[in-house]
This record gives sequence, C-alpha cells and structure tokens, in this order.
Amino acid sequence: MSGKTNDINRVTRAIIVVSWKLILCALVILLVYESVSRGYQFGYGLFHDTAVDEEPGVDLRVTIGEEESILNLAVAMEQSGLTKSRYSFLIQCIFYEYGYKIMGYGNPIIPGTYLLNTSMPAKEIIITLRDGKVETAEESEDAG
Repeated sequence: MSGKTNDINRVTRAIIVVSWKLILCALVILLVYESVSRGYQFGYGLFHDTAVDEEPGVDLRVTIGEEESILNLAVAMEQSGLTKSRYSFLIQCIFYEYGYKIMGYGNPIIPGTYLLNTSMPAKEIIITLRDGKVETAEESEDAG
C-alpha cells in the first residue's frame, strides 16, 4: 500500500470514530432530556394537585370490592380517567394514608360504591375513598 492509501484510511477511520462519538453524545443528550422531562411531569403530577378534567367533569361510579388491592384500584382509576398516572396515585395514597397499614398507620380500603368526578383532584378522590363516603341507594336512584 502506498502512503497515500494509508493516509486516506487513517482519515476515514478518524471520521468514523468522530461520527460514532457524535452519535453517542446525541443519544445521551436525548436520553437525559427525556428522563428530565418525564421526571418533571411525574413530580408535577405527584405534588401539584390537579384534576384530569375541568369543571364540571364527568361523574363516574366506582365500586370497590371486599378484597380489592390498592394496585388494582390505582389501575382502575387510571383506566377510567379519574387519575393521570397509577404510580402517582399509589404514592399519593401513601401521603394521605389510604389503602395500606404500615406500623399502625394508614387506613384500609373501604368497600362500597363511590360517586367520583373527573374534575376531582387526586387528593379529594383519595380522601373520599379514605373517609368511606359511600354512595347510598337513594343517591343512586336520584341520579338515575
């Protein structure tokens, strides 16, 4: 091989190495950006008590069974549109002492049928469930 070919190969390798480093840097920057923005959104939803919808929202009846777990309840709340994130709801349940018993603190899940609204913030939903404000049969007939 001639010196010219060796020079071309060396320059080509250098360009490829620099290109891979730039691609790797771009991917790292994209990953950091996505992580920070999603982390912020999660934290905002966790600590800033916002509702899914504006007033007046949509009334939904939620029935909680005897052996309902807090995880199943969080999934149902997210799927029905009452909360934006099941994970935020789970952590907020710990904050508002609902659905668990750790070292004597917390309140168990109270079974029943609850009338909830999509304009209710998560805190209000959890307090309604925690305090056991169960919808009565008369309220159910009046609404229907």
